[in-house]
Amino acid sequence: MSVNLAKGQQISLTKSGGGELTVVRMGLGWQAARKGFFARMTAREIDLDASALLFAGKDAVDVVFFQHLISDDGSVRHTGDNRVGGAGQGGDDESIVVDLQRVPVHVDQIVFTVNSFTGQTFEEVENAFCRLVDETNGQELARYTLTGGGKHTAQIMAKVYRSDGGWQMSAIGTPAEGRTFQDLMPAVVPHL
Repeated sequence: MSVNLAKGQQISLTKSGGGELTVVRMGLGWQAARKGFFARMTAREIDLDASALLFAGKDAVDVVFFQHLISDDGSVRHTGDNRVGGAGQGGDDESIVVDLQRVPVHVDQIVFTVNSFTGQTFEEVENAFCRLVDETNGQELARYTLTGGGKHTAQIMAKVYRSDGGWQMSAIGTPAEGRTFQDLMPAVVPHL
């Protein structure tokens, strides 16, 4: 059963029947907002990019994004860049798979971000979501909906972090500005 997350809400990544999750997928989906009579003819493609920033304390130690698809240690993998979106109502347009058992012990937080590489604001995006899936069985565990749009070009979506020997997830949902994950770093730091 999936949990619809609210901004700031946290969930444990312990399976309901006991045991820890081993592999999770953070999925991102979206569609271009179509408004008005001529929307189909004038709709622009929107290229949202998902990134995973790996931290040891407050130090960034690695990043996974469309130009670096696999973390240096192999524990985090981006499935590839989608430059137009389109799923938006269930399927993932971009995904990042995290093998929690392979994440090096010094990495204590993985922050997921999304940015509009083409520069459109979230007012021009609809049906955008971020979801966490148990990759071993395909069960959706949590979903965070990017409701309300906004005049920002990026979001700090969520983070998974070590806590009491296990992993937890926190929905962050903070708007930010930037076309790339590098642009977002100053906005990410307060959430570490």
